[in-house]
Amino acid sequence: MKLGHLPAGVPFRLYSLCAFFGLGSFLWGYNIGIITSIYVSPGWIVSLHHPSSSHKGLITAIYYLGTWTSYIFISGAASDRIGRRYTALVGTVLTCVGAAVQTGARGHTAFAMMIIGRIICGFGNAMISSAVPLYLSEIAPAGKRGSLVVINHIGMVGGLSVAFWVGYGLSHWNGHTGFVESWRLSVALQFIPAVIFITGLPFCLETPRWLIEKGRIEEARRSLQYLRGQDGNPEAVEDELHQIQQDIELHHSEQKSPWTVLFTDRDLFARLWRAALLQFMAQMCGSTAIKYYLPTNFLALGLGKELSLLASGIESSLKVACTIMEMMIIDKAGRRRTLILGSVVMSIALLLNGALPEAYPNNTNHASDYACIVFIFFFSFGYSVGFGPNAWVYSTEIFPTHVRALGLNVSASAGAIGSIVVAQIWPVAIQNIGSKTYYIFFSFNAASVILLYVFYPETKGRTLEKMDSLFSRLSSDTERNPVERVEIVDEVKK
Repeated sequence: MKLGHLPAGVPFRLYSLCAFFGLGSFLWGYNIGIITSIYVSPGWIVSLHHPSSSHKGLITAIYYLGTWTSYIFISGAASDRIGRRYTALVGTVLTCVGAAVQTGARGHTAFAMMIIGRIICGFGNAMISSAVPLYLSEIAPAGKRGSLVVINHIGMVGGLSVAFWVGYGLSHWNGHTGFVESWRLSVALQFIPAVIFITGLPFCLETPRWLIEKGRIEEARRSLQYLRGQDGNPEAVEDELHQIQQDIELHHSEQKSPWTVLFTDRDLFARLWRAALLQFMAQMCGSTAIKYYLPTNFLALGLGKELSLLASGIESSLKVACTIMEMMIIDKAGRRRTLILGSVVMSIALLLNGALPEAYPNNTNHASDYACIVFIFFFSFGYSVGFGPNAWVYSTEIFPTHVRALGLNVSASAGAIGSIVVAQIWPVAIQNIGSKTYYIFFSFNAASVILLYVFYPETKGRTLEKMDSLFSRLSSDTERNPVERVEIVDEVKK
């Protein structure tokens, strides 16, 4: 069997398994998105004693403190110790605990309960958000890896979309009961996908690469047979199995701590800083602000509360469609091209959202306000074909098996830092400098275009085991000037 080829009959099996893991990403997205809708809920505002912009910023940012802590100290170690699927299971349980604490927030301790619940959700979602794409990357054939890992992002934006529509629907629950309980119900609804995910995870296969890493060769062989549609035909997967074994044995011979080798090995560090910078840029592009403050941003553009929630629901649904489009093209167009395209589109959208309200302040020109709304939609398109899915695709595929979980989690922690910065800056900046805030994030996107072009090689079509040769060549050329480095990146891309 040609390595990376997907035999007839496997796509449905493989895509079904990946779609199920997308349910974990759906929970992650819903948990993020529902906070956005309750920020404009009158019942929540009263329950939280009319929180200020800085208080909302803290509620948003504290979640990412939880994710950062989990990425560094918990998630990576758990993925290596108990496996990808059980790490996702533990993360889901923690997310439910955090959601339960938030649902019960009331009285003089309401703000503290929201903070505690958000931190716990951060712990849990970090485990889900790293374990799911890690799992998808390790079970996918090389030629299908991009599209299969994008299912992770489809699940996440699907969760965001459903959260916005739930917020919009429950905003119509009138009367005293609706005023008090609607936001609590919207938070509690995430228990439904969580229970389904928790129930199904123990019945899923572990990834062949993790099993080989643990010396469970026969289990890995059976897992690979199932994933490649070769049940009862072990010979058909021997070449792929052997290549995975060789790669793992090669790296095990180094006899170094994963933490140490990530920073001291030149080839691995070449991957680490690229993955970490990519995750950081994926948040500093403004996506965190758009996700969490979208209805608030629409309110600032003159839309009413109900229409703001409706527009947020439409925007999130379009984001799902754009991500599905990215799923279909990522293995053809590649990671690098779609990342650059997305950054260019986001730059234009943010520049116009900064300039138009300055030209027509205080909602004096409705055409200008509507143009800003349209370009927020364009921003979402750029993010959905660029940083949104690609940051996770790229970060999961460039590390060797023995440091893949740790490398992914360390790089994802850089994204959490970016999210903390954005979540704290955005509401305060909007309050003090208004639409000029958009210029800050425009500059990050413009810089990203240059960084992506100069430093990031194309990885499409390569097996996970063939990333060594790609990054060893790049790391050996660190002394070259930027023009020479671009030539190397372009040559590797071809």
